[in-house]
Amino acid sequence: MDENILEIKNITKHYPGVIALEDVTFSIKRNTIHCIVGENGAGKSTLIKILMGAVKKTSGNLYFGGKEYNPKNVKESMNLGINTIYQELNVVDTLTVEQNLNLGIEEGKFGFVKKIRKTDKLYTLLKDIDESIKLSDEIKNLSAAQKQTVAITKVIALKAKVIILDEPTASLSEFEVKKLIDIIKNLKKQGITIIYITHKLNEIFEIGDYVTVLRDGKVIDTKKISDVSSKSEIINMMFGKVFSEKYIYAEVNKDNKALELIKIKTDKLKNINFELYQGEILGFYGLVGSGKTEIARSIYGLDRKEGSIKIFEKETQIKNPLTAIRMGISMIPEERRTEGIFSELSIKENIIIMNTKKISRFGVTIPKKERDIAKYFIKKLMIAARNENQIIAFLSGGNQQKVVISKCLNAESSIILLDEPTRGVDVGSKEEIHNLIRNLARNNGVSIIVFSSELEEILSLSDRIVLLYEGEIRKIVNNSKDIDSKSIMHIVTGGN
Repeated sequence: MDENILEIKNITKHYPGVIALEDVTFSIKRNTIHCIVGENGAGKSTLIKILMGAVKKTSGNLYFGGKEYNPKNVKESMNLGINTIYQELNVVDTLTVEQNLNLGIEEGKFGFVKKIRKTDKLYTLLKDIDESIKLSDEIKNLSAAQKQTVAITKVIALKAKVIILDEPTASLSEFEVKKLIDIIKNLKKQGITIIYITHKLNEIFEIGDYVTVLRDGKVIDTKKISDVSSKSEIINMMFGKVFSEKYIYAEVNKDNKALELIKIKTDKLKNINFELYQGEILGFYGLVGSGKTEIARSIYGLDRKEGSIKIFEKETQIKNPLTAIRMGISMIPEERRTEGIFSELSIKENIIIMNTKKISRFGVTIPKKERDIAKYFIKKLMIAARNENQIIAFLSGGNQQKVVISKCLNAESSIILLDEPTRGVDVGSKEEIHNLIRNLARNNGVSIIVFSSELEEILSLSDRIVLLYEGEIRKIVNNSKDIDSKSIMHIVTGGN
């Protein structure tokens, strides 16, 4: 049990002008769940890439199973039994479950793919993990948790000895999280070592054996979970201070309606009616499939709908996002990488893209204005980057999210829709984003809707909470210190 399966000794990684990892040393014991935590930019992603052979270390040594380990590429690490399941799952939506499981290991003859002999074994393995998933199911029709299960099945079939899970529960509902945690516990029983990277500290105490805390590319400490006194102790190691968030009561003026939805219907939504007041933070909470994202998409003009929408008491037709932006509505989408950013553009180019009038005169771009605006938001939102010209794809997830928020702020919108605004964001960045949201509503009069699958986030932010179940609004409740989270969960799971 105490034998080290992986030893990381004095690992350092330098990029031009940046030290991503510095003298990182800790060990991972065989058949344990070893959690790694740290704020965005702490070095977690760089460490994973070095372990997988995707990035070359500058100095230091790795040992796997007692032998020196220096993978030249990802395939070599996988062949040795180290696999990673990333937050952006490596599955192909247009293929079936069977095709995904066999992708890359197909057998062929004369240029044709044959019936794969491994299918029966894979199906048995999949059935043991989640019997509700069929080989004929198309990946695009599966939930995020089921896609995660397919990815896990594939790496187990590759005889993985170590599985690295990168933010595995970031896009899952609370019920799906519980199911995935059961799967992870079962993997440990099968003798598989798990490296578990997460921002959700509650999960560490539920499944972890050990935790390593990274800060600014350095190891702060490695501890047995049983020796950690509280979540605050980990947060203190991550940031050097303790964060504590709770709802701050605010009186909302109900004289001014910023937005009103009347009898909105789509294929998934049923008769959606609600009002959003100026300066209010309205939270939408429900499980996966409840309709949160569909409501956001309907308001923003991404989905066809029946019913009517009023903006500041005036009925309007929002048929596309351009119309929404012109009417003072901006949206931070759930899928940051595919819908929120232009990954090949710089921070500067991303921030100004929704409001080019601010940086141009007579149709000609003024570079100084462009730079000044980008620098302003980098400072205001504390975006960790070399400068405004850095390509956004090379930022951490939390810093990418801050750029997406900056883009919406620069658009000077009066209504902002935030769909899972802090997904994949560390505790410190989450508090910064939450404080920014509060400031926009309280001090700037911006009306905000937060769509989140994290009840804790909804309770800490929202003035009122809209509870959803299967495309319907079941109840709208006022937030207060006495709010009953158990009754909320009862409603969003179909109870009355």
